[in-house]
Amino acid sequence: MASKGAGMSFSRKSYRLTSDAEKSRVTGIVHEKLLNDYLHRIFSSPDHVPPAATSRKPLNFQNLPEHLDQLLQVDNEDEESQGQAEGRLGPSTVVLDHTGGFEGLLLVDDDLLGVIGHSNFGTIRSTTCVYKGKWVYEVLISSQGLMQIGWCTINCRFNQEEGVGDTHNSYAYDGNRVRKWNVTTTNYGKAWAAGDIVSCLIDLDDGTLSFCLNGVSLGIAFENLSRGLGMAYFPAISLSFKESVAFNFGSRPLRYPVAGFRPLQDPPCADLVRAQRLLGCFRAVLSVELDPVEGRLVEKESSEWQLQGQPTILLTLAHIFQHFAPLLRKVYLVEAVLMSFLLGIMEKGTPAQAQSLVHQVLDLLWLFMEDYEVQDCLKQLMMSLLRLYRFSPIVPDLGLQGRESKEVNEETAEERLRRRAYERGCQRLKKRIEVVEELQVQILKLLLDNKDDNGGEASRYIFLTKFRKFLQENASGRGNMPMLCPPEYMVCFLHRLISALRYYWDEYKASNPHASFSEEAYIPPQIFYNGKVDYFDLQRLGGLLSHLRKTLKDDLASKANIVIDPLELQAATMDDLDEDDEATPAGTQRPMQALAMGGALPLPRPGWLSSPTLGRANRFLSTAAVSLMTPRRPLSTLEKVKVRTLSVEQRTREDIEGSHWNEGLLLGRPPEEPEQPLSENSLLEVLDGAVMMYNLSVHQQLGKMVGVSDDVNEYAMALRDTEDKLRRCPRRRKDILAELTKSQKVFSEKLDHLSRRLAWVHATVYSQEKMLDIYWLLRVCLRTIEHGDRTGSLFAFMPEFYLSVAINSYSALKNYFGPVHSMEELPGYEETLTRLAAILAKHFADTRIVGTDIRDSLMQALASYVCYPHSLRAVERIPEDQRIAMVRNLLAPYEQRPWAQTNWILVRLWRGCGFGYRYTRLPHLLKTKPEDANLPSLQKPCPSTLLQQHMADLLRQGSDVAPSFLNSVLNQLNWAFSEFIGMIQEIQQAAERLERNFVDSRQLKVCATCFDLSVSLLRVLEMTITLVPEIFLDWARPTSEMLLRRLAQLLNQVLNRVTAERNLFDRVVTLRLPGLESVDHYPILVAVTGILVQLLVRGQASETERATSVLLADPCFQLRSICYLLGQPEPPAPGTVLPAPDRKRFSLQSYTDYINAEELAQVEQMLTHLTFASAQAAAASLVSGTTAHPMLLEYMCAHQYRHSISNYPSLPSLQPTSEEDLCPICYAHPISAVFQPCGHKSCKACINQHLMNNKDCFFCKATIVSVEDWDKAANTSTTSSAA
Repeated sequence: MASKGAGMSFSRKSYRLTSDAEKSRVTGIVHEKLLNDYLHRIFSSPDHVPPAATSRKPLNFQNLPEHLDQLLQVDNEDEESQGQAEGRLGPSTVVLDHTGGFEGLLLVDDDLLGVIGHSNFGTIRSTTCVYKGKWVYEVLISSQGLMQIGWCTINCRFNQEEGVGDTHNSYAYDGNRVRKWNVTTTNYGKAWAAGDIVSCLIDLDDGTLSFCLNGVSLGIAFENLSRGLGMAYFPAISLSFKESVAFNFGSRPLRYPVAGFRPLQDPPCADLVRAQRLLGCFRAVLSVELDPVEGRLVEKESSEWQLQGQPTILLTLAHIFQHFAPLLRKVYLVEAVLMSFLLGIMEKGTPAQAQSLVHQVLDLLWLFMEDYEVQDCLKQLMMSLLRLYRFSPIVPDLGLQGRESKEVNEETAEERLRRRAYERGCQRLKKRIEVVEELQVQILKLLLDNKDDNGGEASRYIFLTKFRKFLQENASGRGNMPMLCPPEYMVCFLHRLISALRYYWDEYKASNPHASFSEEAYIPPQIFYNGKVDYFDLQRLGGLLSHLRKTLKDDLASKANIVIDPLELQAATMDDLDEDDEATPAGTQRPMQALAMGGALPLPRPGWLSSPTLGRANRFLSTAAVSLMTPRRPLSTLEKVKVRTLSVEQRTREDIEGSHWNEGLLLGRPPEEPEQPLSENSLLEVLDGAVMMYNLSVHQQLGKMVGVSDDVNEYAMALRDTEDKLRRCPRRRKDILAELTKSQKVFSEKLDHLSRRLAWVHATVYSQEKMLDIYWLLRVCLRTIEHGDRTGSLFAFMPEFYLSVAINSYSALKNYFGPVHSMEELPGYEETLTRLAAILAKHFADTRIVGTDIRDSLMQALASYVCYPHSLRAVERIPEDQRIAMVRNLLAPYEQRPWAQTNWILVRLWRGCGFGYRYTRLPHLLKTKPEDANLPSLQKPCPSTLLQQHMADLLRQGSDVAPSFLNSVLNQLNWAFSEFIGMIQEIQQAAERLERNFVDSRQLKVCATCFDLSVSLLRVLEMTITLVPEIFLDWARPTSEMLLRRLAQLLNQVLNRVTAERNLFDRVVTLRLPGLESVDHYPILVAVTGILVQLLVRGQASETERATSVLLADPCFQLRSICYLLGQPEPPAPGTVLPAPDRKRFSLQSYTDYINAEELAQVEQMLTHLTFASAQAAAASLVSGTTAHPMLLEYMCAHQYRHSISNYPSLPSLQPTSEEDLCPICYAHPISAVFQPCGHKSCKACINQHLMNNKDCFFCKATIVSVEDWDKAANTSTTSSAA
């Protein structure tokens, strides 16, 4: 970072001390008397008693070092106090014993003072123990969960269940449960909270042990401690999973020192004395001014001091920092001396004066300290300030907080009071937080400043390098145990970064009219393929980067004038790269400048390419192509820029921002992109990093915070129920009243804590301002995807996380910020929904996107999108050609692709139009525990007639669309229902065993999923038959008869399995196993009924007759299954009235809230029609002499139809067809087809179904060329005549 002394003419370190010869040349800066008075005033004696002017030794810059050495001398006692103290054993630097003094899995910070629990109940102790005297150490509570803090001896043995305080000679305080522990436990102290400081005191002279919370004594906890030979006590802690604390044994000043008690680690007393004396000299410099004209010293307020660059003052400061700088590298001295000094400045004078003086003090640190010194000093200073602020309690009084679920007009006066008090508390809290957030934004503005270079590197480019490393570390660390940056910090960082970024973006627009406002920001697509920005190993839409560079190198050359270096294509490391380029075409002569731009002659190997450090780093960097030689003049259309990988550390400002005829990050602009830049290139990279941050952990954290609101609601309901029970409990039952009162107190305290936490969440995470940030990020991603899509094949270079952020940010806005803030109130809401709908509709089946995960995410997002009315209307608003293309992709065959989500989308477009398909929750689930009403599956039906019409048009017009789509649907239905039946058989067998068995929950889940898939596939078939019935019923189409027969076969199988008396399905439904809640008669039977009604009732007479004949011809047809739908055990006799249904049996008539009277009438009409059709078919088979369907014969026997046989005396006997004449595949139909050329035979139904998926013969596996009709009688007569 550049020096802050922007207005000074001297450079950094130009006033460091040099040789004695040089010192003599500066004594004449001011006259000797004035210099002597000035130096004596600055470097006065420690006791601040100035000696007489006649007796003091004259001071100048030659003898000042000797005087300063004497000034900084300390007593031998202070020097020796750093040694071993009586009563203490162990190293003088006290840390946590991470080598052997622990139990369980723990994560210890680098300084060995912070610890995070990573197991059930881990324990760790310090490296130093005490056996005599009075000692104290402090613990900063970072999380308020289960922990036991105290002391133990070396002989204590701990495990995952027993920690500090659970064994003899170990003592602990637990502020989570407000108890003290020493084998047994009793109430003690107060409850702690995150940010509290616990002081642990042990008095081995009196044998007592006590604790303090934030400096307030909690009283003596334990007395009569064991003392004597071999008894020494270690500081120790036991903490549960994810709990964290930070110890201070004395390496930093104690926050709450206790008189008479020493910290376990002695402070650096001698260095502290020296630092305080040097600070006094520094203060004197700030309060004394030289007046060379008058020859006198002028006293003034330090807040008015200005660094003017006088040589005398600068040399004086150089002597001070010669000794002060090494001391300021120590954390104790930074916190005790420097931080106290800076905080004191802020308390005096006006804020403007204080900020100016602090600014100048930091300039002096930067000017007079070496790089490593100022780095250590500022790091320790920042950490000290963070420790001081991070856990400072800012909890304004939230009053009678609570969260009520009642409507406002139903509130009582007390509830209204509680709500208003809570809202006022939240507003006060938000105002306090906004002050801190604004300070954080100001810090980021300083870091993003690109005008403070002053001959060095500007802050923004230093920030970009470190920011990219930060993203790389967190991207590569995802899924590992230690999170490099906690997600809650990442959320705050993102919001502040967006604020600072938009500030500089709009500032650039104000001075550059051709640039764009931040509201129109996006990432140009060339950034994704020109390699100027490193994306590490993050996946691209088109797959691996190395693969894309090879397959799309021609497109890069033609569209972006970029040529990937051949060595990059071989994935060589940077250490092994050669600068040999391709040969220059014959006859081509170009100047050396052009050759350096992208030419063909070999160039000298840069020295940095041989760096082993860079070579090691390169293994972690992307192999993206980065321009090594940037152009200095405009390129012609035939010239290409050769690019190759360059690490983040080696990029310069010119590589980012560009220069004359060099576009920097925007190298390789495609013709679709505008020539005018959006903003500064460096801001584009910051914006790209912000999008990546959201993908890394911000979205996950936003979802996690929603759980706080859910917990508040649950505890509020529990408290309300408990209070209701208290009112109803008889007063004579004192025991019950006591337990209820105790429960009420617990629930009330927990609700109080959660309500305060919820206030923090709403103020810091879910506020209106934060919602606008996420919404802005969503719109950035949408514009980026739209611009990238226009580049054609180069769209594949875009990182996957842009699509992920677009999907997830919309989900967060819709689900996480309500109901306090509604997405519908955001500016441009309708337009944004439509743009996102267009992206989902186009890219869910985009062949340029190859990643399985991102394709699934797009499909799931589209499936969720069509579940809600407002987003479904957005899909209907996209251009017609895009809607038709989307529906065409949805109707693609299901094989070889994830089809469940596709089918779910089609079902949602139909829900609300199907037979009895107007429910949100299944009828039998209404009395169970309510689910989250925001779930897509629980939304009210919102069918789309527009998209249904597109589907109907595509199925009618495409000759191959309907057969391929419906065959795949029927295949998947056959698979799903067969799997479901097989699984419920296994479940039933397990339930019937005598020994107690538990069915695997995963098996139950898969079983329920197969059932739901079967229902949804049936609904898609219902939609298809309703919209385009001719696909099945117009037999002029070549595939209609085959499709109808397959459909009839599957419907009969489903009906027979589900409606059989006391069958397997009934028994499993009766068990009501957890996980199988959705498995019931209603959803699957109404879906089948809807298909049958459409085929048999709503169609034309000729179509109905055709469908009836196919249905009755299927060997699995049972009229009893149709009767089951209306609760009838047997088919009614012809001409009789349907009896009332048995209430104990399933009947569609019992679901009048879901099935209207017209639909019930159609079911009754269908049953009557099938009854007469069955009778007629049975009679016709008797008259013709053919074998009747066995089910029809059973029907005739049951209803005394055998008397009709007497009317036909010439009928043959009712003997079944010979087994030799039956189809050898199904044994249900007579043989009616012969295969050519092999000559094997089967029925037409079997061969037609087989030929849909296979062309080989059932028996000999020969390829079937044709299928011919076969009639036994005709073939027999032909054979006889031939003989």
